[in-house]
Amino acid sequence: MQLTGAEIVIRCLQEEKVEYVFGYPGGSVLYIYDEMFKQDKFKHVMVRHEQAAVHAADAYSRSSNKIGVCLVTSGPGVTNAVTGIATAHMDSVPLVILSGQVPTAYIGQDAFQECDTVGITRPCVKHNFLVKDVKDLAITLKKAFYIAKTGRPGPVLVDIPKDITNQKCEFEYPKTITMRSYNPVVKGHGGQIKKAVQMLLEAKRPMIYTGGGVILSDAAEHLIKLARRLGFPVTNTLMGLGGYPATDKQFLGMLGMHGTFEANMAMQHCDVLIAVGARFDDRVIGNPANFAEISRRIIHIDIDPSSISKRVKVDVPIVGNLPDVLDDLLKLLEASAGVPDPKALAVWWKQIDDWRGKKSLKYKQGKEIIMPQYVVEKLYEITGGDAFITSDVGQHQMWAAQYYKFDKPRRWINSGGLGTMGVGLPYAMGVRFANPKATVACVTGEGSIQMNIQELSTAKQFRLPIKIINLNNRYLGMVRQWQQVFHGNRYSESYVDALPDFVKLAQAYGHVGMKIEHPADVEPALREAFSAKHKSDLVFMDFITDQTANVYPMVAAGKGLSEMILAEEL
Repeated sequence: MQLTGAEIVIRCLQEEKVEYVFGYPGGSVLYIYDEMFKQDKFKHVMVRHEQAAVHAADAYSRSSNKIGVCLVTSGPGVTNAVTGIATAHMDSVPLVILSGQVPTAYIGQDAFQECDTVGITRPCVKHNFLVKDVKDLAITLKKAFYIAKTGRPGPVLVDIPKDITNQKCEFEYPKTITMRSYNPVVKGHGGQIKKAVQMLLEAKRPMIYTGGGVILSDAAEHLIKLARRLGFPVTNTLMGLGGYPATDKQFLGMLGMHGTFEANMAMQHCDVLIAVGARFDDRVIGNPANFAEISRRIIHIDIDPSSISKRVKVDVPIVGNLPDVLDDLLKLLEASAGVPDPKALAVWWKQIDDWRGKKSLKYKQGKEIIMPQYVVEKLYEITGGDAFITSDVGQHQMWAAQYYKFDKPRRWINSGGLGTMGVGLPYAMGVRFANPKATVACVTGEGSIQMNIQELSTAKQFRLPIKIINLNNRYLGMVRQWQQVFHGNRYSESYVDALPDFVKLAQAYGHVGMKIEHPADVEPALREAFSAKHKSDLVFMDFITDQTANVYPMVAAGKGLSEMILAEEL
């Protein structure tokens, strides 16, 4: 069957059972859009900016364990998408990005809307392709979907020149794919797993430290079984929240720069540490030299061998897919019939309970000014802890992570590695498309929300009933906090002047707007927004919050986990 390149693209997406393509049309991809118009097996979501297309596809993937797909045109279309691609890359999210390119004869000629897409995106993708022959198009797309999802996931870009989309060839889509140069390890090394089991059973002060890999590989159930079998304390990174139930008594809260006192102290003082799908990054352990001051034995399980011993030297490296490795580890534990020393474990839990006694997340809610932490706590209460929560980046992100207790994986959608402002609203859109009956709330700030606020138009077009919780302190809050603590209260360009009236702005886009200024009105406003009255509405809630509120605990850059700044110390 002879098909054009554009027809091949559409058929490949259908073969991959793609449900949604997030994108924005332009000259180089018009043949693809024309063929898309003729089919009804998947839907297209036209965003209002290409960055939002990638973010929406990203959140669609994170919240569903499917591959997100987006389509952008050449030149400014793909350069607008780069921030979204880099965001997904840093957080290991499987995406396939289709970008248009000028005709092959024009490449390198500075043609209209030409850019070196492969060169520009190479540092922030798992892999990329430039299709030079229509006969290679189908196999290239098959490779893109395979590479994106297997091993350590990530975004894969396929750059397609316009003339390729109009040329014809025989179409055949491969059912399977093998690549000689790409064979991710799935099963962990048996000998290493045996060493890990022995080390865990010998632990006196154990700690289970988990990251986003648990979420991405659907290993949460395996993790829960392991933690309960051993009776060990558990902490999650920002990206790992929901991988272990936050309401469980063994959970110590998030660790790291804004982690709980008990999580950070247990991480610092443990004698055996098992790291599961995490990478010891700078926001988690702070200064590696400080982390190394107390000797501990470390087991590190990860699908990506390059992440092991990258920042911290480990004793037992295990490369493999987390569910497979944890399953094998659990079987060996059961077969051994061994248990950790119960007396030592009791002493360790007593120490952890003493650290918990610090109540490092406490704050005071008065009668006059709304504290942002209070809004998040009420959001958790009113949604029953069962909502999908997206966030932008800043103080509000940390408060959402600290005060919303995630008991399920894939419910917390935020930018961890790149820290991208502007993701919250398009993330909420992507989540809602992937989970059409779910409650979706976006926790944001008045700085972040304006970076992709045009997506209120997309939300209106597709009738997405997202609830936006804007913690409005009239500052770039995290910047202001650092300027207060480390720069002598010199608030250089962190005050957000000339803010819009968010209620009127939401109404201008056809949504419901609310302004909440008093603590007594927080709960009633949230209840109204989530009530049956507004079931089909996007509700933009503008909470006017305390301008001086800071995120604590806090580990300063270059400091160690045991050098936390607590609220009462200031």
